[in-house]
Amino acid sequence: MTVGARGDVWGRGQSWSQRLCGQSPETRAWLMVARVPGLGETAGVRGDEECVCVVSSRPEPEASQLEPAACHPRSEARSPRKIQGTNDSSIVSKCSTAALGYIHDGFLQYFVTKRCRRAPLIHWGYYVRARAVDHCVQEFLRQSQGHPRRQILSFGAGFDSLYFRLKAVGLLSCTVVYEVDFPSVTSRKAALIKGTKDLAMVVGGVGRRESGAMSFAVEDYKLLGVDLSDLSKLEQALKEAGLDPEVPTMLLAEVVLTYMEISRSDALIQWAAQHFSCAQFVVYEQMHPEDPFGRIMQQHFSRLNSVLHTLAQYPNCEAQRRRFLQRGWAKCSVIDMNEFYASFIPEDERQRVQVLEPFDEYEEWHLKCSHYFILAASKGEELAWSPLISKMPAFSADDPPRVAGSISASVCSIAGLRRYGHHSVLIKPHVVLTTGGFGEQGGRHCRLRDFHVLIRHEDNWRVRSVKMEKSGNTWDGRLFHTVTCVSGSQALAVGGRMSPTNADLGILWLRFPESMTASDPDCVVVELVSPQPAEDLALSRWRHTTTEVMCQGQKYLFIYGGRSAVQPVLGDWYFLHLEEFSCRRIPVGGPVPEGRHSHSACSWDGGALIAGGLGAAGQPLNSVLFLRPTGSGFQWQGVETHPPFIPRYSHTAHVHDGKLLLVGGVWLHSESVPGVTVIDLMTGFSLDYQIDTVSLKWPLMLYNHSSVFLPDKSELLLIGGGGNCFSFGTHLNLHPVCLGLSNILTSQ
Repeated sequence: MTVGARGDVWGRGQSWSQRLCGQSPETRAWLMVARVPGLGETAGVRGDEECVCVVSSRPEPEASQLEPAACHPRSEARSPRKIQGTNDSSIVSKCSTAALGYIHDGFLQYFVTKRCRRAPLIHWGYYVRARAVDHCVQEFLRQSQGHPRRQILSFGAGFDSLYFRLKAVGLLSCTVVYEVDFPSVTSRKAALIKGTKDLAMVVGGVGRRESGAMSFAVEDYKLLGVDLSDLSKLEQALKEAGLDPEVPTMLLAEVVLTYMEISRSDALIQWAAQHFSCAQFVVYEQMHPEDPFGRIMQQHFSRLNSVLHTLAQYPNCEAQRRRFLQRGWAKCSVIDMNEFYASFIPEDERQRVQVLEPFDEYEEWHLKCSHYFILAASKGEELAWSPLISKMPAFSADDPPRVAGSISASVCSIAGLRRYGHHSVLIKPHVVLTTGGFGEQGGRHCRLRDFHVLIRHEDNWRVRSVKMEKSGNTWDGRLFHTVTCVSGSQALAVGGRMSPTNADLGILWLRFPESMTASDPDCVVVELVSPQPAEDLALSRWRHTTTEVMCQGQKYLFIYGGRSAVQPVLGDWYFLHLEEFSCRRIPVGGPVPEGRHSHSACSWDGGALIAGGLGAAGQPLNSVLFLRPTGSGFQWQGVETHPPFIPRYSHTAHVHDGKLLLVGGVWLHSESVPGVTVIDLMTGFSLDYQIDTVSLKWPLMLYNHSSVFLPDKSELLLIGGGGNCFSFGTHLNLHPVCLGLSNILTSQ
C-alpha cells in the first residue's frame, strides 16, 4: 500500500486511467501530478475499501438523469440499454457515497458489479438527497404508525435500496412497498434479488413467478414494470398488485416527473390526488433553469437527450407548490436543498460529514443545492402535518433589496484566462497581473503555473507574455491565494493551496519592471523571490484576504480569515510589517468578528473594509466591518447598510470615492444571481444592479473570479470565474468581461 500526497491510500490491482474515473477535473489533475514514480500501476483504496472503477472518459452523469427509466414515455423504446447503463452509473455513485461513510447502506453493494470512488462534491450531493428523502419517509412512517396498514409507492425507483434498508431495521411493520419502473429495469432488479443470498433473505424468499406487470412479489414488496405515462395501465397494475387507495400511502418521485411531458406529469399528480384518500407525495428534482448554473444544467441534460420538461413552466419552489395545490392536494411544502441542509441536518452530523474527506467546493455545493428542491404534498387528516417546515433563519430586511437597474457587459476577446481560484491585481495604471488558479491549458484542465500581464492601450487590452526569473523559487500553481501590490515594482503573493491538504505555500515577492507600456517588447520579466519566513500560521491558509493598512505611519499587510487544512474557518489576523517583514502584535479593540473565508477586503482610510464571507455554520454572511485605525492600533466597528445587503461570499470588492462595490459571488436568499452592489460608506445606503449579459454567448458565472477596478475609466474588468458544476461539467468563463460603471457611480 502507498500513501499519496493528499493522504489517500492506494492499493494494487487497477490501472491509473481507471483511478481517475468519476473525479472532478481538479481532482483528476491532482491525481495526475501526485502519481508516485516507480510504483507502477496502482489502484485507489481508502482504508479497507477497494475501489474498482468503470473506465470512462466522460463526466459522471448526475443521479437525477440516471434514473428516468419509468418516467420518460419514449425512453424504453428509444434505448433500454442506455437507460440501464445510466441506472448502473447512479448506483455506483450511491455506493461510493455509502463506502466513504456519508450514508449507512449495506445493500447498495449488491446492485453494483464494479465500484468507483467519486469526487467529494458528488458525495455531498448524493448525501443531502438521501437525507432529504429518508427524512420524509421516516416522518410518513411516524405519522401513520397507528394504522393497521400503510403503503409506499416509489415511481422510477431503479435499483434504489429503500425497501431493504427499512426492512432491515424493522421500520416496515404493516407496510407494503411498491416500486414502479420500466419492465427492463424491474426484471433486472428482480433477477439480482433472487440471485443474491443477502437480498433474498431480507425479502423472505425468491418471490412469486412473474405475471403481467409484476416482476417480483412477496408479501410486503412488489416490483411492477409499467410506463408511468399510461395511467390506465398503471392503475390496473397497482390494483392487481394489491394496492389499496384507502390506506395511508406515500408516493415518491426522485427526479422522475421532470422527464415526462408536462401534460403527462400533471395528469399523474392529479390522478394521485383523486385516487388516494390519505396520501403524501414527495418529489425531489431540479429548478431555476434561467440563471448561469441552470443554463449549464439544462445544456448537460439536453446533450444526454434527456430534456427537463417541467423547468420552463415550474421554474421555482412557489410554482411547484401551486402546481400540486391546483391539482387536488390539500397542503404542499417545498424548500430547496440549502434550506433542508440548514434546517434538518444537526450540527454534529454536519461536522461528521465535513471531516470524511477533504472538501473545498463550497460555491458549487451551494449552487447545486439551490437548484434542487424537496417537496411534500399531502391530503387527508392523518397526514396533514408537513415534514418540510424550514427552520433556516430567514434573511430579513426593513426594505426588500433595491434593484436599481442593470449594467451592460461587453466581452474582451483575450485568450488564456479561462480559470478560477486565481488572483488579478492592478500593478500599475492600466496594467493587470493575473497569477495561478485552476483552468484550461493545452486542451486539459490543470493547476496553472503561468502568469498573464494585460496592458490597456487606448480602448483595447493587449496581452504580454511573461518570463519568470525564479532565483531558485518556483511558482507552484497555487489556488485561492492573494497578491497585493505594495510598490511600483513589487507585489506580495501570500498563502493559497495546492490541494485541500497541502497549503504550506508561504510568501513570494513578485518583482517586475518599474515601467510597462503597450509599446514595450512583448515579454515582461517577473522575478520570484522568497523573503525570510514570517509567521507560519499567517501563511498556511487560503480563501483569506490581505490588505494594506497604516498604523502610526507604518505600512502593514493585514492578513485576515480564510481556512486551513486543519480549520474549516479561521477568524484570526496578523499584521505583517512590510519593511521588517515580521508579524507584529498591534492592539485591536471592539467586538471580535465571526470567523470567515471567501470574504472580501479593501483598503480604506488607513484601515480595512471586510464584507461578507462564509461563516463557521456554512452560511453566507452579510456584515460589513471596518478595521478602523486609532492612535495606538485599530478598532473593529460595524458598518450599517440600508437595506442590509444580501449575504454572500466568493465575491470581489473595490472602494471608489467613498463607495464600496461588491461584485458577483454566491448567495442563498434570492432567486436572481449577484451582480454589483454599491454601498455608500457615508450613509450606508445600498443599491443592487443586475448585469445585463445579453451580448455574451455563454453563461457568466461570477464566483471564484477576480476583478480589477480602473478608477480613471470607472470600469470593472472581470477575469475568469466558474468551477465544477456538480456532475454537469466544468464551466470556465470564456473571456474577460468589462463593466462600465460611470452611470451608477454618479447616480447615487
